[in-house]
Amino acid sequence: MTTLYTAKKYAVPALEAHCVEFLKKNLRADNAFMLLTQARLFDEPQLASLCLENIDKNTADAITAEGFTDIDLDTLVAVLERDTLGIREVRLFNAVVRWSEAECQRQQLQVTPENKREVLGKALGLIRFPLMTIEEFAAGPAQSGILVDREVVSLFLHFTVNPKPRVEFIDRPRCCLRGKECCVNRFQQVESRWGYSGTSDRISALGTRPGGSGPHGVPTPTPQGPDSHYGTKGLRKVTHESPTTGAKTCFTFCYAAGNNNGTSVEDGQIPEVIFYT
Repeated sequence: MTTLYTAKKYAVPALEAHCVEFLKKNLRADNAFMLLTQARLFDEPQLASLCLENIDKNTADAITAEGFTDIDLDTLVAVLERDTLGIREVRLFNAVVRWSEAECQRQQLQVTPENKREVLGKALGLIRFPLMTIEEFAAGPAQSGILVDREVVSLFLHFTVNPKPRVEFIDRPRCCLRGKECCVNRFQQVESRWGYSGTSDRISALGTRPGGSGPHGVPTPTPQGPDSHYGTKGLRKVTHESPTTGAKTCFTFCYAAGNNNGTSVEDGQIPEVIFYT
Protein backbone atom coordinates (compact mmCIF):
# COMPACT_ATOMS: atom_id res chain seq x y z
CA MET A 1 0.00 0.00 0.00
CA THR A 2 2.91 2.36 0.70
CA THR A 3 4.36 1.62 -2.71
CA LEU A 4 0.98 2.19 -4.33
CA TYR A 5 0.72 5.55 -2.57
CA THR A 6 4.18 6.51 -3.89
CA ALA A 7 3.31 5.35 -7.43
CA LYS A 8 0.18 7.50 -7.42
CA LYS A 9 1.92 10.51 -5.90
CA TYR A 10 4.67 10.53 -8.53
CA ALA A 11 2.42 9.38 -11.40
CA VAL A 12 4.12 6.07 -12.26
CA PRO A 13 1.17 4.17 -13.81
CA ALA A 14 3.10 0.96 -14.57
CA LEU A 15 4.17 0.61 -10.93
CA GLU A 16 0.66 1.50 -9.79
CA ALA A 17 -0.79 -1.26 -11.97
CA HIS A 18 1.67 -3.81 -10.57
CA CYS A 19 0.82 -2.83 -7.00
CA VAL A 20 -2.92 -3.21 -7.61
CA GLU A 21 -2.40 -6.59 -9.30
CA PHE A 22 -0.31 -7.80 -6.35
CA LEU A 23 -2.98 -6.72 -3.87
CA LYS A 24 -5.70 -8.48 -5.88
CA LYS A 25 -3.75 -11.75 -5.80
CA ASN A 26 -3.21 -11.50 -2.05
CA LEU A 27 -6.75 -10.49 -1.12
CA ARG A 28 -8.13 -12.69 1.69
CA ALA A 29 -10.95 -12.53 4.19
CA ASP A 30 -8.57 -11.54 6.98
CA ASN A 31 -7.26 -8.48 5.10
CA ALA A 32 -10.30 -7.54 3.01
CA PHE A 33 -11.42 -4.69 5.28
CA MET A 34 -7.94 -3.22 5.52
CA LEU A 35 -7.51 -3.30 1.75
CA LEU A 36 -11.02 -1.93 1.22
CA THR A 37 -10.21 1.11 3.37
CA GLN A 38 -6.99 1.71 1.45
CA ALA A 39 -8.63 1.15 -1.94
CA ARG A 40 -11.24 3.77 -1.12
CA LEU A 41 -8.59 6.16 0.17
CA PHE A 42 -6.43 5.79 -2.96
CA ASP A 43 -9.43 5.82 -5.32
CA GLU A 44 -8.99 2.28 -6.67
CA PRO A 45 -12.61 1.32 -7.49
CA GLN A 46 -11.75 -2.04 -9.06
CA LEU A 47 -9.80 -3.17 -6.01
CA ALA A 48 -12.53 -1.84 -3.73
CA SER A 49 -15.12 -3.83 -5.66
CA LEU A 50 -13.08 -7.03 -5.32
CA CYS A 51 -12.75 -6.42 -1.57
CA LEU A 52 -16.50 -6.01 -1.23
CA GLU A 53 -17.13 -9.22 -3.18
CA ASN A 54 -14.73 -11.06 -0.89
CA ILE A 55 -16.50 -9.65 2.17
CA ASP A 56 -19.85 -10.78 0.73
CA LYS A 57 -18.60 -14.35 0.35
CA ASN A 58 -16.67 -14.52 3.63
CA THR A 59 -18.53 -12.07 5.86
CA ALA A 60 -18.21 -14.06 9.09
CA ASP A 61 -14.43 -14.43 8.71
CA ALA A 62 -13.93 -10.84 7.52
CA ILE A 63 -15.69 -9.21 10.48
CA THR A 64 -13.66 -11.22 12.99
CA ALA A 65 -10.37 -10.17 11.40
CA GLU A 66 -8.26 -7.68 13.31
CA GLY A 67 -8.59 -4.99 10.64
CA PHE A 68 -12.37 -4.74 10.85
CA THR A 69 -12.47 -2.49 13.92
CA ASP A 70 -9.89 -0.15 12.31
CA ILE A 71 -12.02 0.89 9.34
CA ASP A 72 -13.51 4.37 9.07
CA LEU A 73 -17.21 5.14 9.39
CA ASP A 74 -17.78 5.69 5.67
CA THR A 75 -16.31 2.26 4.87
CA LEU A 76 -18.49 0.66 7.54
CA VAL A 77 -21.56 2.33 6.04
CA ALA A 78 -20.61 1.18 2.53
CA VAL A 79 -20.52 -2.43 3.76
CA LEU A 80 -23.70 -2.28 5.84
CA GLU A 81 -25.64 -0.92 2.86
CA ARG A 82 -25.05 -4.12 0.90
CA ASP A 83 -27.81 -6.67 0.32
CA THR A 84 -25.30 -9.43 -0.31
CA LEU A 85 -23.59 -9.98 3.05
CA GLY A 86 -23.54 -13.65 3.99
CA ILE A 87 -24.20 -13.48 7.73
CA ARG A 88 -27.01 -13.46 10.26
CA GLU A 89 -27.97 -9.93 11.22
CA VAL A 90 -27.39 -10.47 14.95
CA ARG A 91 -23.74 -11.41 14.30
CA LEU A 92 -23.37 -8.33 12.14
CA PHE A 93 -24.78 -6.21 14.97
CA ASN A 94 -22.31 -7.71 17.45
CA ALA A 95 -19.44 -6.86 15.09
CA VAL A 96 -20.68 -3.30 14.68
CA VAL A 97 -20.80 -2.93 18.47
CA ARG A 98 -17.15 -4.01 18.61
CA TRP A 99 -16.34 -1.37 15.98
CA SER A 100 -18.16 1.31 17.99
CA GLU A 101 -16.15 0.45 21.10
CA ALA A 102 -12.90 0.81 19.17
CA GLU A 103 -14.11 4.10 17.67
CA CYS A 104 -14.96 5.47 21.12
CA GLN A 105 -11.39 4.75 22.18
CA ARG A 106 -10.00 6.43 19.05
CA GLN A 107 -12.06 9.52 19.85
CA GLN A 108 -11.05 9.33 23.53
CA LEU A 109 -14.66 8.88 24.63
CA GLN A 110 -15.92 6.71 27.46
CA VAL A 111 -17.23 3.40 26.13
CA THR A 112 -20.88 3.89 27.08
CA PRO A 113 -24.04 2.89 25.19
CA GLU A 114 -24.76 6.56 24.50
CA ASN A 115 -21.31 7.20 23.04
CA LYS A 116 -21.40 3.97 21.02
CA ARG A 117 -24.67 5.15 19.46
CA GLU A 118 -23.14 8.57 18.84
CA VAL A 119 -20.07 7.28 16.98
CA LEU A 120 -22.14 4.85 14.91
CA GLY A 121 -24.21 7.69 13.51
CA LYS A 122 -25.99 6.67 10.31
CA ALA A 123 -24.45 3.18 10.44
CA LEU A 124 -26.89 2.16 13.21
CA GLY A 125 -29.85 2.71 10.89
CA LEU A 126 -28.36 0.22 8.42
CA ILE A 127 -28.56 -2.72 10.83
CA ARG A 128 -31.61 -4.73 9.74
CA PHE A 129 -33.05 -5.55 13.15
CA PRO A 130 -36.34 -6.87 11.66
CA LEU A 131 -34.37 -9.75 10.09
CA MET A 132 -33.46 -11.09 13.53
CA THR A 133 -35.58 -13.56 15.44
CA ILE A 134 -37.32 -12.15 18.48
CA GLU A 135 -35.02 -14.27 20.66
CA GLU A 136 -31.89 -12.86 18.99
CA PHE A 137 -33.18 -9.32 19.36
CA ALA A 138 -34.23 -9.76 23.00
CA ALA A 139 -30.93 -11.33 24.06
CA GLY A 140 -28.70 -8.79 22.32
CA PRO A 141 -29.76 -5.45 20.80
CA ALA A 142 -32.71 -4.91 23.13
CA GLN A 143 -30.38 -5.04 26.15
CA SER A 144 -27.41 -3.25 24.60
CA GLY A 145 -28.52 0.26 25.55
CA ILE A 146 -27.62 1.44 22.04
CA LEU A 147 -31.25 1.54 20.94
CA VAL A 148 -33.60 4.00 22.62
CA ASP A 149 -36.75 2.75 24.34
CA ARG A 150 -38.99 3.88 21.49
CA GLU A 151 -36.99 1.80 18.98
CA VAL A 152 -36.99 -1.27 21.22
CA VAL A 153 -40.76 -1.11 21.70
CA SER A 154 -41.47 -0.60 18.00
CA LEU A 155 -39.30 -3.59 17.08
CA PHE A 156 -40.92 -5.85 19.67
CA LEU A 157 -44.30 -4.85 18.23
CA HIS A 158 -42.98 -5.64 14.76
CA PHE A 159 -41.99 -9.13 15.91
CA THR A 160 -45.23 -9.94 17.74
CA VAL A 161 -48.17 -8.05 16.19
CA ASN A 162 -50.05 -8.71 12.95
CA PRO A 163 -50.33 -6.78 10.75
CA LYS A 164 -46.80 -5.68 11.48
CA PRO A 165 -46.40 -1.95 12.19
CA ARG A 166 -43.79 -0.02 10.25
CA VAL A 167 -40.35 0.39 11.78
CA GLU A 168 -37.59 2.82 10.90
CA PHE A 169 -35.10 0.04 10.20
CA ILE A 170 -34.68 -1.78 6.90
CA ASP A 171 -36.52 -5.12 6.69
CA ARG A 172 -35.26 -6.13 3.24
CA PRO A 173 -33.49 -9.52 3.45
CA ARG A 174 -29.79 -9.83 2.74
CA CYS A 175 -29.64 -11.92 -0.43
CA CYS A 176 -27.24 -14.58 0.88
CA LEU A 177 -29.41 -15.54 3.85
CA ARG A 178 -32.90 -14.82 2.61
CA GLY A 179 -35.87 -15.96 4.64
CA LYS A 180 -36.42 -17.61 7.98
CA GLU A 181 -33.92 -19.83 9.76
CA CYS A 182 -35.29 -23.35 10.20
CA CYS A 183 -33.98 -26.58 11.66
CA VAL A 184 -34.59 -30.32 11.27
CA ASN A 185 -33.49 -33.02 13.72
CA ARG A 186 -32.72 -36.49 12.36
CA PHE A 187 -32.77 -38.31 15.72
CA GLN A 188 -35.76 -39.46 17.77
CA GLN A 189 -33.86 -40.22 20.98
CA VAL A 190 -30.75 -39.07 22.87
CA GLU A 191 -28.30 -41.34 24.73
CA SER A 192 -24.99 -40.73 26.54
CA ARG A 193 -21.41 -42.07 26.48
CA TRP A 194 -20.29 -41.34 22.90
CA GLY A 195 -16.50 -41.36 22.71
CA TYR A 196 -14.12 -39.58 20.33
CA SER A 197 -11.11 -41.14 18.68
CA GLY A 198 -9.67 -38.02 17.06
CA THR A 199 -11.36 -38.72 13.73
CA SER A 200 -14.30 -36.95 12.13
CA ASP A 201 -17.94 -37.79 12.75
CA ARG A 202 -19.54 -37.62 9.29
CA ILE A 203 -22.90 -38.07 7.63
CA SER A 204 -23.88 -37.38 4.03
CA ALA A 205 -27.01 -35.31 3.39
CA LEU A 206 -29.06 -34.15 0.41
CA GLY A 207 -31.55 -31.32 0.75
CA THR A 208 -34.29 -30.79 -1.83
CA ARG A 209 -37.22 -28.44 -2.19
CA PRO A 210 -39.72 -27.68 -5.00
CA GLY A 211 -37.90 -26.01 -7.87
CA GLY A 212 -34.40 -27.14 -6.99
CA SER A 213 -32.10 -29.27 -4.92
CA GLY A 214 -29.16 -28.74 -2.64
CA PRO A 215 -25.78 -30.46 -3.02
CA HIS A 216 -24.53 -33.37 -0.98
CA GLY A 217 -22.91 -32.13 2.19
CA VAL A 218 -20.57 -33.96 4.55
CA PRO A 219 -20.25 -32.06 7.85
CA THR A 220 -16.88 -32.85 9.39
CA PRO A 221 -16.44 -31.55 12.95
CA THR A 222 -13.48 -33.00 14.92
CA PRO A 223 -14.77 -33.15 18.40
CA GLN A 224 -12.35 -33.74 21.21
CA GLY A 225 -12.72 -34.22 24.93
CA PRO A 226 -14.65 -36.48 27.30
CA ASP A 227 -17.55 -38.72 26.30
CA SER A 228 -20.63 -36.86 25.12
CA HIS A 229 -24.26 -37.45 24.20
CA TYR A 230 -25.37 -38.89 20.88
CA GLY A 231 -28.55 -39.47 18.92
CA THR A 232 -30.27 -42.78 18.22
CA LYS A 233 -33.23 -44.00 16.17
CA GLY A 234 -32.09 -41.83 13.30
CA LEU A 235 -34.40 -41.08 10.39
CA ARG A 236 -33.26 -41.60 6.82
CA LYS A 237 -35.59 -38.89 5.53
CA VAL A 238 -36.87 -35.76 7.34
CA THR A 239 -39.33 -33.29 5.84
CA HIS A 240 -39.86 -29.73 7.05
CA GLU A 241 -43.10 -27.97 6.13
CA SER A 242 -43.31 -24.18 6.32
CA PRO A 243 -46.15 -23.18 8.69
CA THR A 244 -46.89 -20.10 6.57
CA THR A 245 -46.52 -21.21 2.93
CA GLY A 246 -46.78 -25.00 3.25
CA ALA A 247 -43.59 -25.38 1.19
CA LYS A 248 -41.75 -28.61 1.97
CA THR A 249 -38.01 -29.10 2.27
CA CYS A 250 -36.82 -32.71 2.41
CA PHE A 251 -33.49 -33.94 3.77
CA THR A 252 -32.23 -37.43 2.99
CA PHE A 253 -29.35 -38.82 5.07
CA CYS A 254 -27.05 -41.63 4.02
CA TYR A 255 -23.89 -43.33 5.27
CA ALA A 256 -20.64 -41.41 4.64
CA ALA A 257 -18.05 -44.01 3.73
CA GLY A 258 -14.63 -43.88 5.31
CA ASN A 259 -13.41 -43.12 8.79
CA ASN A 260 -16.45 -41.56 10.50
CA ASN A 261 -16.03 -42.51 14.19
CA GLY A 262 -19.17 -44.65 14.02
CA THR A 263 -21.64 -41.92 13.06
CA SER A 264 -24.28 -43.36 10.76
CA VAL A 265 -27.87 -42.79 9.72
CA GLU A 266 -29.10 -44.67 12.80
CA ASP A 267 -26.73 -43.39 15.52
CA GLY A 268 -24.08 -40.78 16.22
CA GLN A 269 -23.32 -37.09 15.98
CA ILE A 270 -24.52 -34.16 13.79
CA PRO A 271 -28.15 -34.22 14.95
CA GLU A 272 -29.47 -31.13 13.19
CA VAL A 273 -29.40 -29.29 9.89
CA ILE A 274 -29.99 -25.52 10.00
CA PHE A 275 -31.22 -23.96 6.76
CA TYR A 276 -33.09 -20.96 5.39
CA THR A 277 -36.48 -21.08 3.70
